[in-house]
Amino acid sequence: MIYLFIYIFGTISSGKTTLADALAKYLELPVYHEAVNENPYLSDFYHDMQRYSFPLQIDLLNRRFQQHQEIIWSKKGAVQDRTIYEDKIFAKMLNDGGFMSSREYTTYCQLLDNMSNFLRKPTIIVYLDVKPETALQRISQRGRQMEKNVTIIYLRNLRNGYEEFMKAIAGSVSVIRIDWNEYGDTDTVAKAIIQKISELQTIHELHISK
Repeated sequence: MIYLFIYIFGTISSGKTTLADALAKYLELPVYHEAVNENPYLSDFYHDMQRYSFPLQIDLLNRRFQQHQEIIWSKKGAVQDRTIYEDKIFAKMLNDGGFMSSREYTTYCQLLDNMSNFLRKPTIIVYLDVKPETALQRISQRGRQMEKNVTIIYLRNLRNGYEEFMKAIAGSVSVIRIDWNEYGDTDTVAKAIIQKISELQTIHELHISK
């Protein structure tokens, strides 16, 4: 039996959670969210990124790995609104920006590589493409205290990181890329996913003349 494993990719405040909930309901799948309020480092990180970047990323990696394993062993499939693969985008950006040392980044990457031996690739990725300016406006509107120091430069660098990552995985995982600067119709997105998955599962018969 094929269990659908759908990742919702996107930068901060791109609308992942809303779409994940809608897709999970439409496709009758469990939904797994990012446990933002449970992270003990996130608030401190936004106040002192250099000091807390490494412990934050390690904590997130641990939690995402646990969630990933829960999805695999449940054998029910899932829609997930933040994944373990995306964490490396944030870690690389922190390293490039001087907020995480090269030694810390190397340790992080080695740990993720070891964990990757126990991961399962998604059936499909839904990438919500949102402009940094739009993301910043949404961050302001939802008013999370811990996000008040997020800058447009940070969001631009983050989006660039996503673009690099999407290029790197091209050809190895099927991706549906959606302009999500304005929230779209979730039924339409769900139908596009189903169509894409059906194309992946199509068996083409080959007739050879004698």
